[in-house]
Amino acid sequence: MGEVDLRQTLPPLSAGPGTGPGPLPTFPPYRGKINVRKPPALRRELRYVHPMTHYTLFETTVGWAGLAWNDKGLVGVHLPEPEPESARRGFLRRHPGAVEAAPTPQIEHAIAGIRALLTGEANPLLDIPLDLARVPEFHARVYAIARSIPPGETLTYGEIATRLGDRLLARDVGAALGRNPWPIVVPCHRVTAAGGKLGGFSARGGVNTKVRLLAIEGAKVLQPQPARSPTARPASPQADLFS
Repeated sequence: MGEVDLRQTLPPLSAGPGTGPGPLPTFPPYRGKINVRKPPALRRELRYVHPMTHYTLFETTVGWAGLAWNDKGLVGVHLPEPEPESARRGFLRRHPGAVEAAPTPQIEHAIAGIRALLTGEANPLLDIPLDLARVPEFHARVYAIARSIPPGETLTYGEIATRLGDRLLARDVGAALGRNPWPIVVPCHRVTAAGGKLGGFSARGGVNTKVRLLAIEGAKVLQPQPARSPTARPASPQADLFS
């Protein structure tokens, strides 16, 4: 079977004001060869030159986050950290050579959406373009389905695999989400394991980060957090997000 050009087969990921993200996309069964799991940048037969990458840091209610972008869309998202310098160091480890720059209007829009989501607003962030040429086509299919999960809701790895045409791809789905360059924008925290378990989360803070992001969105928390002291002051869902 020949290679699949996913950029021509993916459904549009946008929603107008006042509309939900619509039904979750379904795809024909995935039967690609191993080479379609490589991003175009790594395929010998397909040339791809990475354009200049810029980045910016911005403050949210839960810490300092970062975005990297080029003229094709977002390259990466850095989850919030308590201090801007620690966020910058972590960001540049993932994106060496990125140049700090003032955000473009499109990036300003993305920042506003992420800030809103982290305060509990049900913003699906579907209108933020991504540079999908940097990821394998199988991963891009997984990310398209993950982006369609509304804030406050979840799907399991197996349910995403089924939508891809083969429930046995559940482990591959988990591996793709573990390499997600765009956490929050591609909401891998909304994908859980079967049987009421949370599954893994590769970002800083691990599963606790996943739980707290779901709590901010008003989702059902599948695993309880350690009991707080009865004399402790109640915390907002955003408090100590990445502790």
